[in-house]
Amino acid sequence: MLKKKAYTMMELVIVIVVMGIVASIGAEIVVKLYDNYIKTRSINRLQSQTELVLDQIAKRLSYRIKGSVIARETGNFSKFTALSDANSSYQMIEWIGKDNDSFRGVSKPGWSGFVDLDSNDTNRSQIKTSGSELNTTDNIMKTLSNNSVALDSLILLKDRPAVIFKGSNDYNVSQYGWGGIRGLYTYRVTYAPGGTNNILELIDANSTYPSTIYEQYNLAWSAYAIAPKGSADDFNLTLYYNYRPWENERYDQNASTSVLVEHVSTFRFVQIGSTIRIKLCIHDDNRSGNFDFAFCKERVVF
Repeated sequence: MLKKKAYTMMELVIVIVVMGIVASIGAEIVVKLYDNYIKTRSINRLQSQTELVLDQIAKRLSYRIKGSVIARETGNFSKFTALSDANSSYQMIEWIGKDNDSFRGVSKPGWSGFVDLDSNDTNRSQIKTSGSELNTTDNIMKTLSNNSVALDSLILLKDRPAVIFKGSNDYNVSQYGWGGIRGLYTYRVTYAPGGTNNILELIDANSTYPSTIYEQYNLAWSAYAIAPKGSADDFNLTLYYNYRPWENERYDQNASTSVLVEHVSTFRFVQIGSTIRIKLCIHDDNRSGNFDFAFCKERVVF
C-alpha cells in the first residue's frame, strides 16, 4: 500500500516566499502599466485640446482685417501697439474681423466687397456695391450679434457695422477706433430696406466721410480679443467678441466673453511680415495624480 508523502514545512515556506516575490513583481508591473496609461491618456487629451483651441484661434484670425491687429497689455487699456512692434510685455491680441458669414450669404454673397465707382449712386456719402444682397447681410449680422447690430437704417438705437476700404490706410493701427476714439478707417454704414438692396449709406458726420472711395472694401460687425485671466503660469484664455471699437466700445466693458481653455501656462504671439505665429501650452493641473504634464504647440496664420 502506497503512502502519500506530505509537504515539509521548509517546502511550504519556500513556496510562500516565491509566490510573494512573484506577486510583488507583478504588482509593480501593474502599477507601472497603469501609470503609463494615465500619462498617455493625459498627453493625448492635452494634445487634442491644444490643437482644438489653436484651430479656433487660427480660424478667427484668418478673417482679420490685417492692418487692424494690435497687441495690448492686459488690464492697461491705454497701452497698445501694432502687433508687429509688440514685445513680451504685451499679453493679449486684438483685431477687427471681416464678416465672412454674411459675405458667403445664402444664394449669393450678402456683400460683394466691390464698389461700382462709375455709378452715379457712388459718392462720399454712399457706395453702390453691385452683386450684394444687403437684406441677407442684415439678417445674418442680427443673428450672430444677438440683435446688437443692425444694418437696417429703420432700426434705431443699434450699433452699426463698418466699412473698411482696402488701400485706404497705411496700417496706422490707432485709426481703427482702438482706445475709445473713432478711427478714420472705419466708416459706419446702413442700408435702406425696401429700396435698392446694394447701396451702403455712410452715416457719420460729413467731415469724416472718406476723401477717396476705393474699389474694394471689407464689412465688419465685430472686433475680437484674446486675453489671459489668472496667474502668470496658470491662467484661462478668454475670447472677447461682439463689440465695436468704431462705436467707442471696449473689450473689457462691452464685449461678450467665452473661455477658450483653462490651465494655460504659455500664450505667445509674434507677427512676421503679414503672418502671425502663435504658441500655446496647456498643462494638466495635477488631474492625473502626481503628474502635471504640459503640451505645447505652435501655429502660423497667414
